[in-house]
Amino acid sequence: MKKIALVLLALLASSSMIFASGRTQGGSSTGGSVAPGTTVIRWAFWGSESRIKASQAAIDVFQAANPGIVINIEVSGGTGDHFNKVDTQLAGGNAPDIIQMGGNYPDYIAKGVPLNLDPYVGTLLDTSKIDAGAIAAGTKNGHLYAVSTGATIPTLVYNKTLLTKAGAPLPPVSSTWEEFRAYLLSIKSRLPAGVYALQDFGSTASGSTGFGYWLRWNGTPIYDEASGTTKVKVSDAQKFLDHFKDYRDNGLIPPADIAAGYAETGADSSSLIAGKVAIGFVVSNQFAGYQANTTDELDLIELPGAAATKALWPQLSQVYTINAASKNIEAALKFVNFLVNNPEAGKIIGNDRGISSSATFREGAAAVATPADQKVFKYHDIAGPHTSPETAHLPNDTELNSTLNYIYQQVAFGQITTAQGGQQIYDLLVRLTRK
Repeated sequence: MKKIALVLLALLASSSMIFASGRTQGGSSTGGSVAPGTTVIRWAFWGSESRIKASQAAIDVFQAANPGIVINIEVSGGTGDHFNKVDTQLAGGNAPDIIQMGGNYPDYIAKGVPLNLDPYVGTLLDTSKIDAGAIAAGTKNGHLYAVSTGATIPTLVYNKTLLTKAGAPLPPVSSTWEEFRAYLLSIKSRLPAGVYALQDFGSTASGSTGFGYWLRWNGTPIYDEASGTTKVKVSDAQKFLDHFKDYRDNGLIPPADIAAGYAETGADSSSLIAGKVAIGFVVSNQFAGYQANTTDELDLIELPGAAATKALWPQLSQVYTINAASKNIEAALKFVNFLVNNPEAGKIIGNDRGISSSATFREGAAAVATPADQKVFKYHDIAGPHTSPETAHLPNDTELNSTLNYIYQQVAFGQITTAQGGQQIYDLLVRLTRK
């Protein structure tokens, strides 16, 4: 017991030293003293050394323009350590003013942690340049609680070099499904032998994002939280399977045995990078990695139907939240507004916390971005307005991915009909909603 007491005393002493000096491991400090009237803001986040350096450089710019505000950072190496620390601080009534969170921010709303930002929108917080989908993703129960640091959006990536060498036209950035199918047919005969126009992205071993997009375009939510049911009917699921069967039957996507050979989990298992297809399906933050794995030039286009239906969605990378118990809310909001909207912040922070959902931040980041990053920024400028809030996930989402792919592969290999597959998908969705 004496040893335990000594350990606890040491931890308490260590914590007192940390909070007295405003310093945490990897963070910055005011040196223990600030000028009278200075407002000190504590900002907690997780990340690598490069994130710490970029964040501190942004702080330096902000503080130079706002001499009455000092920002102290409290950094953890990963999300586990970060939230353990923050939860302890919240329990002790000593949490930071600005807390970086992820998609788990709604869990903290019931605890009264994130500040309702609605009263500050248009004054201390400018949301006019932020993609509507990102604002919606940070909104819960009709109120804005979280401001996106960045997001990623589903996209199609095409091999520009391959298409140009084949004498094929480049795909339109935006199209309907009918226009896209006509385009695929137009390039089919021009591609080298063994190369197909499009990756089979209806379902892969790594996920069901293609199915999720198609359902959003079709206007059928996979899960309704209010009723705890799926809005997908057997006919919807069959229509989805028929859509990709049509592509397969017309040689627009690889046959099942070839498609199944690519896990599509990243560039190293991609049919696009392997040269088997001219157009592949990824999410936008993967683009730079794909481009780095080929000497061919790649570029991005929207998924068909996005412009008309806003079926795309921003997947939040991280978010900034303001501690509702903060005594410095206005200064904290002023800094958050700088972080998400200021072009100078964009130049410094870049894509470190995801592709920004703010057009003005992207403007600054694009000025110093690599050519690959510039293409992603351009894509977000086009696709951002064609996003809407992410669809609620089914319970047991992991089981959805694996079982859907099994059903999809049975259809692809001709073992069951699309009607049978549609029934099995429907039964799967119903079962998962009831678990």
